[in-house]
Amino acid sequence: MTGRAGYDAHADWYDAYLTGDARRHTERTTAALCSTVGPGAGVCLDVGCGTGVHAAGLRSMGWDVVGVDLSLGQLRHARGRLPVAVADAARLPVLTSSVDLVVATLVHTDVPDWAATVGEVARDLRPGGRFVSVGVHPCFVGPFAEVVEGQVHIHPGYDDVEVTFEGPGLGGGIRSRVGVRHVPLAALVNAVLRAGLTLTRLEEPADGPTPDLLVLEAAAPLSGG
Repeated sequence: MTGRAGYDAHADWYDAYLTGDARRHTERTTAALCSTVGPGAGVCLDVGCGTGVHAAGLRSMGWDVVGVDLSLGQLRHARGRLPVAVADAARLPVLTSSVDLVVATLVHTDVPDWAATVGEVARDLRPGGRFVSVGVHPCFVGPFAEVVEGQVHIHPGYDDVEVTFEGPGLGGGIRSRVGVRHVPLAALVNAVLRAGLTLTRLEEPADGPTPDLLVLEAAAPLSGG
């Protein structure tokens, strides 16, 4: 089963990879996250914070960032970047309606149940609080999506949501080491709507002929709304 705890054996390699070979992707992801979150004040809960590489960007926007993750190996790196706690994304140690902002970056392909994770996020948010997810684009990035000479070739398997370590689109990065659980576009967005959040923004950043990221922003209902 894929999950953040599966990163433990690869945590040192992954932290070096994020700031080395994958630095451009890390910087683009952080930029997409911060431009969507925008300046603010209050608590930002970084769900699936990993090694904490996005914390500095969020703090630069004024937020007090706290991270949670299952991977003790990744949290060993994250502790130098932000306050952290060990937690399952679907069972967060957070009071109901207590958080101003929740972010999840490159997380939906790791958690066993994206809908349960979003449901927990909705529980945590204050009325009017926001949820921002930045992840790989479900239509153009995945085990089924192979990049050949800059072009994306779509193979069968878009509807396969089981964890896999194989596929023409996995390449030699982290996914061949920890696996991936594909979440189709409809399931990704419908989880937000079914959790009672209001979808306020969708963006598709691209670093080539097709989008490679999907940015989603949603808001919790206001009191009495």
